Amino acid sequence: MNDYAQLLAGLTEAGDLGEEWRGAFERAPRSAFVPDVVWAPDEDSPSGFRRLRRADEPDRWEELAGANSVVVTQLDDGKPDGPGVPTSSASLPALVARMLGHLDVGDGHRVMEVGTGTGWTAALLCARLGDENVTTVELDPAVGHAARRSLAAAGFKPVSVIGDGLDGWALSAPFDRIHSTAAVQRVPRAWIEQTRPGGVIVTPWGTPYANAGLLRLEVGEAGGPSYGRFVDNVSFMWVRAQRPQEADRPGTAPDSRGPSRMDPELASESVHAAFAIGLRVPGARYMHTWDEQDPALTYRMQLTDGRGSWASVRYKDWDDEGAVHQAGPRRLWDEITRARLWWLEEGRPELTRFGITVTPDGEQAVWLDSRDHPIT
Repeated sequence: MNDYAQLLAGLTEAGDLGEEWRGAFERAPRSAFVPDVVWAPDEDSPSGFRRLRRADEPDRWEELAGANSVVVTQLDDGKPDGPGVPTSSASLPALVARMLGHLDVGDGHRVMEVGTGTGWTAALLCARLGDENVTTVELDPAVGHAARRSLAAAGFKPVSVIGDGLDGWALSAPFDRIHSTAAVQRVPRAWIEQTRPGGVIVTPWGTPYANAGLLRLEVGEAGGPSYGRFVDNVSFMWVRAQRPQEADRPGTAPDSRGPSRMDPELASESVHAAFAIGLRVPGARYMHTWDEQDPALTYRMQLTDGRGSWASVRYKDWDDEGAVHQAGPRRLWDEITRARLWWLEEGRPELTRFGITVTPDGEQAVWLDSRDHPIT
């Protein structure tokens, strides 16, 4: 048994890979879609990655391509001299298998994939449903054309579109399923309009505070709302048009100082806490930083909302006077503290207890357990 066969056997035994998808994964191994140049993890690099060429390090390349882990295939949208932020990848095989399971496709279903990437998921969909039933859309021309070449070399010919996946692809609609491999903060109206009533949209969904949920949305009748639940804990790269703003350093002096009522460690103690906090404190994003104005270089959690409000809380001696600095129209740290208290009062719900309603005009409302329990 080769390494890939062992990987599939392990995924099947773990329950991540259902038998209905096993044949597709065998016909379309991930290694056939991993490009010859990838970005390997490297602790000694400022970005955390180093360029790896298959021709130079074939064994290491094979190890990465065949592992149950993410393979980064692009940094900084392909621009040179960037900070080294991953912007395209070959996804974790176990996660791909689980997402396709949540998609719940049937024979003859027409599927649109948003975010072609390497082309691997499109190949799996083709192997399962047939080329004629698969449309895949990629925003980045270089990534999209490379995927087309890989798909053709592997014998798959889906409808391949270079364009903005947020707009869908009306020429192939209506779809029975839409599968996104990039995270959104808002489900695009075009996806709902191009999915038949009763169809399903599966997409990573998150907030600037916690990019963590996998949404399975069932599309309602024309003119009516659509309802969905968060079915898994995932973290994917954002669609470019919905990327949160960076958590910039404060540009104004604090107009409020005081102690914290909560240990800042608790503001991200688990993915479930962070997910709930992000829902309750819209727009907030955090980063960790060393306070360069403090001779002791105090370690802080820093929050911004991209609209002029910011907060900074010290980890050490967080309950001392002056540990929290805040400024702007909102008191972000106070909001974070109240949001976590709400999560505690609700019994520390896991993210899979949350759901969402999307109206025909694109408005979203998140709820806990049932639509009768909105979170705001």
